[in-house]
Amino acid sequence: MLLRTKAALMIALTGAACTDLPGTATGGYIGQLPEGVVDIAAPGQNLNQVRLLPEDGCYWYLHKGPVESTLLPLRTTTGAPICTKAQTTAANASS
Repeated sequence: MLLRTKAALMIALTGAACTDLPGTATGGYIGQLPEGVVDIAAPGQNLNQVRLLPEDGCYWYLHKGPVESTLLPLRTTTGAPICTKAQTTAANASS
């Protein structure tokens, strides 16, 4: 009986982890990026699989490398991260 309960709990938790966030496409990625983000994004980044992370308010894209896939910050042509709120530097935070 205990084994069945544990199995049912594992199935429920696994199913909950596979659900998408509201307003996102499959896998938690944004279905359509805002036009302004697309306009300022540097070339060579995967704009088809982008997430907006609530921890930092920045856009991150899925980079598929030869060994593993990882999220990298979406950057402008000047190398700055693309975020929904202004980022503070360590110098600004200490003033």
